[in-house]
Amino acid sequence: MDKPLADRIRPVCIDDVVGQEHLLGEGKILLNIIKNGETPNMIFYGPSGVGKTTVANIIAAQTGKKLYRLNATTASVSDIKEIIASLDSFIAPDGVLLYLDEIQHFNKKQQQSLLEFMENGKITVIASTTENPYFYIYNAVLSRSIVFEFKPLTADDVMSALERAVKALEESDYAAYTLEIERDALYHIAQTSGGDVRKALNVLEACLLSARVGDNNILRLTTDTAEQATQKKVLKYDKDGDSHYDILSAFQKSVRGSDPNAAVHYLARLIAADDLQSICRRLLVMAAGGIGLGYPQAITVVKSCVDSALQLGFPEARIPLAEAALLLATAPKSNSAINAIDAALADLERRDTGSIPRQLQNKHYDGVGNEIIGQHYLYPHNYPNHYVRQQYLPDNIKNEKYYEYGDNKAERSAMEYWKKIKGDI
Repeated sequence: MDKPLADRIRPVCIDDVVGQEHLLGEGKILLNIIKNGETPNMIFYGPSGVGKTTVANIIAAQTGKKLYRLNATTASVSDIKEIIASLDSFIAPDGVLLYLDEIQHFNKKQQQSLLEFMENGKITVIASTTENPYFYIYNAVLSRSIVFEFKPLTADDVMSALERAVKALEESDYAAYTLEIERDALYHIAQTSGGDVRKALNVLEACLLSARVGDNNILRLTTDTAEQATQKKVLKYDKDGDSHYDILSAFQKSVRGSDPNAAVHYLARLIAADDLQSICRRLLVMAAGGIGLGYPQAITVVKSCVDSALQLGFPEARIPLAEAALLLATAPKSNSAINAIDAALADLERRDTGSIPRQLQNKHYDGVGNEIIGQHYLYPHNYPNHYVRQQYLPDNIKNEKYYEYGDNKAERSAMEYWKKIKGDI
């Protein structure tokens, strides 16, 4: 038990890696690269504890190259020269795979010392960074590498890792004991980890090390222990009950109801539970579906706030999150966009909407014998006010109306403008 729990149970196959479905899901690019066995130079970018090192280790285990590991916070040019000296020797006959952690701490000279060998294939670099590589890694290295962004993990992802860890501990370190772990305690650890599996596993280990052994060698992990280990109050926010969705529902309805005080209150509950992912997702949904065309710029501002929050992490993330929530709560509201797209989707489900009108098709040549020659598309910019009346919808639904202008200032102004241009008034 000398090594931390996170290192002792680190996954050795891709199936055991939690999260990162956009990279490691079936048919996704990184999974295909791993399966094919040909390793290009890669940069793994993302927050701590989301699987960058784990995936790099799995890739390294599948190659015949000599594996070196360096941490850029402590490594120097002499370390790189030592690795280069092993090339074409009996030590590394098939080349070298270098796993370089925290590459953003390498200066330009250190990064450039790798370029020649990256280019001729003698050194394959897998570098990881928690900072945006396009700001901290030099272009010459970036141009020879593929960048993969690792996303923050959800509480459910971390929960899966914790459950796997408990199972492994029951079969190894704690085989002599009967572990009784309250599920709420485990989920509290997952919820307060900030999407960092390593942090969650460290807390789990601390909880078990501090637990007292009861009768019949029973070792209990309670929510009280989890609260002490995380220094966080266990809120009524469990995944298996309704509390999680009740708070999210109350948050969204308060914003929709234009109550900034209630919006901030429920946001505070979500922040206290460290549920950054749910907050960010819900803010973006509200900006598009609840505010929409009532204040079209809201989605841009909210996206910037969400990006800032994800980069900052708690506690500083509370500031852009509050800004976004208050903006949405006090903004004009419109659900015309979501109503329009839902109506159009429903129409596709219930009937045959017909073919795209000829004038809108991508026709550049008419074959011999065609009854209709020419596309007959009217280019709006060739007409006054950049508008000309022509049919855009298929014949079967040419008179269908999906979009209704909202009663807010922005949409009313747009409606009056187009009434005037189209001659409807």
